[in-house]
Amino acid sequence: MTSTWTPGKVMAQGAGGMVAAQHKVAAQAGAAVLARGGNAMDAAVTTALVLSVVEPWLSGIGGGGFLIWRDGATGQARSLDFAMRAPLGLNPQDYPLVPGKDGDWFDWPQVEGQRNLIGVHSICVPGAIAGLSEALATHGTISWAEALDPAIAEADKGLMVDWFTNLCLSIDAPNLLTDPVSAAMLLRDGRAPAVGGTGAEVRLPLGAKPATLRRLALAGAADFYTGQIARDLIADMADLGGRMTLEDLAVYRPSWGVPLELDWAGARILAMPGLSGGPALLDALGRIGANDRADARHHAQVADAIRAAYATRLNTAGHAASRAGIDPGCTTHVSVIDRHGNAVSLTNTLLSRFGSKVTGARTGMLLNNGMMWFDPRPGQPNSMAPGAQPLANMCPVVAELSQGGTLAIGAAGGRQIMPALVQLLAYRLLHRMDLGQALSHPRLDASGPRIVLDRRLPDGTAGLIGRAHDVELVDDLLYPVQFAIPSAVERRPDGTLHGMVHPNHPWSAAVPAEEATP
Repeated sequence: MTSTWTPGKVMAQGAGGMVAAQHKVAAQAGAAVLARGGNAMDAAVTTALVLSVVEPWLSGIGGGGFLIWRDGATGQARSLDFAMRAPLGLNPQDYPLVPGKDGDWFDWPQVEGQRNLIGVHSICVPGAIAGLSEALATHGTISWAEALDPAIAEADKGLMVDWFTNLCLSIDAPNLLTDPVSAAMLLRDGRAPAVGGTGAEVRLPLGAKPATLRRLALAGAADFYTGQIARDLIADMADLGGRMTLEDLAVYRPSWGVPLELDWAGARILAMPGLSGGPALLDALGRIGANDRADARHHAQVADAIRAAYATRLNTAGHAASRAGIDPGCTTHVSVIDRHGNAVSLTNTLLSRFGSKVTGARTGMLLNNGMMWFDPRPGQPNSMAPGAQPLANMCPVVAELSQGGTLAIGAAGGRQIMPALVQLLAYRLLHRMDLGQALSHPRLDASGPRIVLDRRLPDGTAGLIGRAHDVELVDDLLYPVQFAIPSAVERRPDGTLHGMVHPNHPWSAAVPAEEATP
């Protein structure tokens, strides 16, 4: 049965800067920073911190991420890696393999009790606070406390429960029940709270989280790694039998680097290096030839390119290479360009929806399940190892367009991220669609054993791809998520800005600075 309605969004336009994100409240907070004279990094960090409060199942201070910064005046570009790391005391023998497969195209065996997916043993050392504070100190203009203010205000209000919040909580209620603190904070009698029928707002208090955010603002980001928050976090981990220690937090450092580059379709693509989706993205783009039509032949070529890039990634990439899990992943992305042309593309995640499902009782912090990104088999490029960084799917991108334009783009969606960005860049650069058209155009996903096709793709696409691959036609629904959820901002050579978000995501928004309250 096909969908009987078609959601959509309109491309935003402005001139004083713009923020595109998966939650309008967070995008508005970032746009307000721009309206007050802040730059793209100020807005990106502020937006990411608010997102950690208003959509806690996707990202948060208990997770990690990547970002790319491009200076609008000098053209200098830098990448920042603040992904999660395995605890130094990790013992791979804590994750014994059992018969059965994990159900995805990695064909990995299962781990006993799903210890790599849920619970305290799935948690890696969080990098979000170290990364966001480092990015702000290096390229921002506002203080760390100022960046936290909107997040604190939202945390004080509590988590608003509307129909979409109810859906997200309902999907994971059985898993949230495995952690008493998460269940008490986010569920009522073991279920997602009902949406109020009287029109009155329903909000869930967020436990110790507002106090944790206030302490971060007062004591500084270092408190997360060497102060009281660090001691509280490790006490929570010890109570649950985890291996993370104060040393793990104290030695954590984010890492600046140089983005990968590819000249493609008249643009210079800047992608995240290292253990990210960036290398595979550029690999796939390099396999796609010029074609000015988004026809069946183009989509078949894209499917083959993504498959080939993934084969290389899965067989060669990881911390142990020579130079992740049962759900597609729940991540969030922020794209920002300010009035001076500075651009930030930032992706942050807890990995799975609600991460490990564990909330620290003393901090109110939902924690990641970064262990899911490791190959549970020993002796592989991406196997579990003490202190190692897992191979991640996040793939923030900045593109330098012809005649001086700039594009900041990225997506949420786990393994669906790279395939989505390959297609979106092709739609924008090869096929000359604007952002509104590109993000609204149907896509395919070739990240699994079966290539999933939006049934709105051109006639003949399924037949052509089906000659070499198993295919399935689907509708692009809100849930289950079949394709990644992108957010993008583009600055044209004349200084005008266009922003676009995923058309059927209910909360996503691109907000110009002119529409924000300073």
